[in-house]
Amino acid sequence: MHITFNELRQIKHSLPTGSVSRIAKELDIDEQTVRNYFGAKKYENGEIVNEHVQPGPDGGIVYIEDTTILDLARQIITETGSSSSN
Repeated sequence: MHITFNELRQIKHSLPTGSVSRIAKELDIDEQTVRNYFGAKKYENGEIVNEHVQPGPDGGIVYIEDTTILDLARQIITETGSSSSN
């Protein structure tokens, strides 16, 4: 899947408080891995996820191989009625 970096960050910022923890718990992964997925770069406390960033508009184009975290984030946004650019 391709998405701009800015769109990815907008989704993260649209999540209600506690969503990173919820995603991590539901997927049985480290919270820092979820943060890294959305653009954080603190790898010593979280895994590197399968994404590749190409230079381009809106912060670059991100190719995400596994959309599980993104799908769950979008589900949470839908459940809570939060707004997102997607």
